Amino acid sequence: MNTAALVIYLAVMAITPGPNNLILAASGLNHGFRRTVPSLFGIATGIALQAAIIILFMGQLTGLVGSFKPLLTVAGCGYLLYLAWQIQRSSMLDDEDGAVQPMSFMGGIWFQWLNPKTWMISLNMGMVFLPQSMPASQAAVLFFVVVFATMMPCISVWAGAGVALQRLLHTPRRMRLFNTAMALTLAATALWLLLANLPASPALPAGLNA
Repeated sequence: MNTAALVIYLAVMAITPGPNNLILAASGLNHGFRRTVPSLFGIATGIALQAAIIILFMGQLTGLVGSFKPLLTVAGCGYLLYLAWQIQRSSMLDDEDGAVQPMSFMGGIWFQWLNPKTWMISLNMGMVFLPQSMPASQAAVLFFVVVFATMMPCISVWAGAGVALQRLLHTPRRMRLFNTAMALTLAATALWLLLANLPASPALPAGLNA
């Protein structure tokens, strides 16, 4: 296995904007880095676990994912819209009241099974980087370790960036503006993923598409 190429691929996918990173940046800003740590570990573990399971059952899951892709896309994008609403609520409710909490460790794990970007990363790894000569169980363990070790520092950058923004966005008005922008960005990401991943509508009969 070309481990160096896999690490570069994962680092690029992990550091670029996506649902996980938007959530972590907003959590770092609103809750601080320490309270975002469970989210970080949950997301990194969830991605690594999904990659390991897909590697272990690559043949069976490829066809299954294709069959359930529309359902997964709708569920994942629906959850992203819910998270966008939660981020927007952060700008209106005092976190000390317990109304809005950072994503939990288990929440970070489960979210990856609804995250279209994570599915794309895991399936691509299985198709491109899986060594044909390596036993599936050994490859699954190796991928889990490599994915977790690469993802954790990369996504931590986004949580840290959110914390750093606290100094700039120290007024309630600026916090509201930032949370609103993040919520709108996450909602737009969900709608974009929905449109990009759902099957195209059937072509209209001639004469009906004018």
